[in-house]
Amino acid sequence: MRIVITGASGQLGRHVVEALLEHNFPASSIVATGRSVDKLADFAARGVQVKTMDYTNPASVAAAFQGADKVLLISGSEVGQRVEQHRNVIEAAKAEGMKLVVYTSIANVDTTGMKLAAEHHATETLLQDSGVPFALLRNGWYLENYTEQLPGTLAQGTLVGSAGDGRVSAASRADYAQAAAAVLTTDGQGGKVYELGGDHAFTMVELAAEISAATGEPVTYQDMPAADYARVLAGAGVPEAFADILADSDLGIARGDLLVPGGELQKLIGRPTTTLAQAVRSALAAI
Repeated sequence: MRIVITGASGQLGRHVVEALLEHNFPASSIVATGRSVDKLADFAARGVQVKTMDYTNPASVAAAFQGADKVLLISGSEVGQRVEQHRNVIEAAKAEGMKLVVYTSIANVDTTGMKLAAEHHATETLLQDSGVPFALLRNGWYLENYTEQLPGTLAQGTLVGSAGDGRVSAASRADYAQAAAAVLTTDGQGGKVYELGGDHAFTMVELAAEISAATGEPVTYQDMPAADYARVLAGAGVPEAFADILADSDLGIARGDLLVPGGELQKLIGRPTTTLAQAVRSALAAI
């Protein structure tokens, strides 16, 4: 069985390839793809097949899929262009006769009003209409969405946002990657839909308290209107359109859109998910 990992040079994709290797899936049966094969050289040195693939170039997608049985379609990063990009991948998978397309969607996509979910919902519809066997990994928020911002948070002593007292079921990229590897290597996944999130949801006030506990420095959470938060993000260098999407996502957290009960992620990976405390302390150790 040959498995293609799209976006393998990205952070989640790299974790998925590592997870497959850790579970002794044959390196020669993994196809790691990305726009730049130079970024995949370390995988090639370990026996992984490496191929150039660009979602916007259907010919490159078709070439990367030759002889493959399954593909992990990691959602593209270019908001506003992702539906057509994903369509190219789905059509190539159908033409190749893939046995399974696994797609990284977003949690609660059927009910959320988050702007970020629109392209995920459209992609799920494309899959449903394609006739290709598929499984959906509706991933919740990454813990790294917060821990990667720790230097700035500590410098300001304040965590800002528009999430109110909403709870978010976040997990690490490595957790979600382990789940993807489990689905890719287990039979009978066609038609499965997984709502995935961390075991213990938290609020932004609790996140601030965890940072304070880990550093011994006072950190507070400042809630603000979404329009103000979007301006703060834009002022920090985030492109204006994406700043608006991030602020809107915080409003989704306030509504409970990223609260994921059920423990499906823990069941897939066979262990508890990474805790907030573990993620904060690990990130601090790396600073």
